[in-house]
Amino acid sequence: MDSDLALVLGLGLSALAIPSVVSAFSDNRAPRASALVILIAGGLIVYALRSHPGGYALEDIPDAILHVIARYKFW
Repeated sequence: MDSDLALVLGLGLSALAIPSVVSAFSDNRAPRASALVILIAGGLIVYALRSHPGGYALEDIPDAILHVIARYKFW
């Protein structure tokens, strides 16, 4: 898997899991599914950081997102 794709998938999954965690805590439920999604997202992000030569700087993340969107555009 490409490191840019892994980073974007990890960031996207973590962004989607945050509302689920907040909802679970507000309903006094255990956030089981969202915790699993956060673990998967964290694994993808760690994989991307370790497999990309030189790692990612904070200013490289928008470029990686745009490269993935441009590569896998759906229109």
